[in-house]
Amino acid sequence: MQEVQDEFPVRRLCKMMGVHPSGFYAWCVQPESERAKEDKRLLGHIKQSWLESGAIYGYRKVSDDLRDLGERCGINRVHRIMRSAGLRSQTGYGKRKWKGGGVPSVVTPNHLQRQFDVLEPNRVWVTDITYIRTHEGWLYLAVVLDLFSRQVVGWSMSSRIDTELAMNALLMAVWRRKPTDSVMVHSDQGSQFTSKDWRDFLTEHRLAPSMSRRGNCHDNAVAESFFQLLKRERIKRKTYATRDDARMDIFDYIEMFYNPKRRHGFNDRLSPAEFERRFLNGSRVSSRLVVIQAFKSSLKKQRSIS
Repeated sequence: MQEVQDEFPVRRLCKMMGVHPSGFYAWCVQPESERAKEDKRLLGHIKQSWLESGAIYGYRKVSDDLRDLGERCGINRVHRIMRSAGLRSQTGYGKRKWKGGGVPSVVTPNHLQRQFDVLEPNRVWVTDITYIRTHEGWLYLAVVLDLFSRQVVGWSMSSRIDTELAMNALLMAVWRRKPTDSVMVHSDQGSQFTSKDWRDFLTEHRLAPSMSRRGNCHDNAVAESFFQLLKRERIKRKTYATRDDARMDIFDYIEMFYNPKRRHGFNDRLSPAEFERRFLNGSRVSSRLVVIQAFKSSLKKQRSIS
């Protein structure tokens, strides 16, 4: 109203906005409070955090970023400022439902049994495949996640959904992590994971197979959850003209944002890479790391006594 009061009568503008003219004039002469000035300053940091996340962070994660910057600001205040500025976590369209697959050739028992919380890296990996729509056709993405930190340790993309797609993702995980002990690799009963080539690859690299029960996506909930994040925070908010466009964007999400930066609730709002770094350095900043390290210490004591 203040910007256009020279062009239109104030009383007419006030009537349109549903405010009293005396209230408008009182607002014009009232000096800006210190709290309002501080809110404006904080809004700059809030917008920067929100934009750097790709507009997917809500007030909780933005509040964590402000805390890392040394700002003393409560989570409710961040919520109020973001709401006033129209900043909210943006999500994409709904999830497409999968249809049932064919009969698997060889099925491995479910050794994981939904034990998704592990005490060390490179103990259990989970893998799965999803699809991405482009104007050129479907692009398929296979990922391998370490259950310890939810970090994506291997991935592969192809226009074909075959065993090679799954094996390339697992090969990247083996090459990156170089596990010294046997690692459990959990998957669903898709044909890519029941093939002879897949089983031979696991045996060659001392990887122990585990499979979800048929038609039970909750047995591989961590991989499913990652795909939901990826699609909600990145894929479903964009339109890809080519498969290469999709490849570059997915690479950016995984390697430049999710692994090194995205705060994860399972990791006490630390990124997967930061959570593992603190674990390897023996840090006890995270409450989950405190529990893990205390449990491991008790195990060592029990072993020394026995």
